[in-house]
Amino acid sequence: MSEWLLALHSSTETLGMALVDARLSIDHAQVQCRSLGRALTNELVCSVQDLLPTHQWSQITRLAVATGPGGFTGTRLTVVLARTLAQQLNVPLHGISSFALMAPRLCRVLPESERSSPFSIIQTLPRRGQVAGRYRIVDGMADELEVPRLLGPDEQPSPAVSMTVDVPADVLQLLRCCRFFHDAQRAGPWDPVLPIYPTSPVGTV
Repeated sequence: MSEWLLALHSSTETLGMALVDARLSIDHAQVQCRSLGRALTNELVCSVQDLLPTHQWSQITRLAVATGPGGFTGTRLTVVLARTLAQQLNVPLHGISSFALMAPRLCRVLPESERSSPFSIIQTLPRRGQVAGRYRIVDGMADELEVPRLLGPDEQPSPAVSMTVDVPADVLQLLRCCRFFHDAQRAGPWDPVLPIYPTSPVGTV
């Protein structure tokens, strides 16, 4: 019987899913990405079922989910699904920000002398300002020094890189984190895992 590690990422218009048997290397991971946009509301569960049929959900041994920042509805839906599965199956769940997932690949655009030092990832939101998180890369994984938040008008973190989307790479990184936590037997309570909303999902900030 398999022991599945499942990662879900929907902080963009694309749903990313990654799956691997905990007894196998990450090289055996299955990755699926679907550009769903608003259809995510109706297609999320079906998409997960296509990757891992419902009768195998009881074999899920650990989950990880991207917590944003991202679209309000998309991020919320996968977090709710992951929390529900973790609670009902009594398995660990880990929430990781979408910025932390992209940090290991984005640090490579920095000068080599700066890659071991803290840096910020910045996203510009039309009419809402800039959101930034701060990171340090340790052994290929991001240490999140500051959770993504809305910057003040005079804040200019440095060094900094711009957020770029690569869902296949980032959901695979999410699965790597899940695998790392599994191998370390790290606890993963589901209840603290919540979406990150640096700006209000309704109205003007």
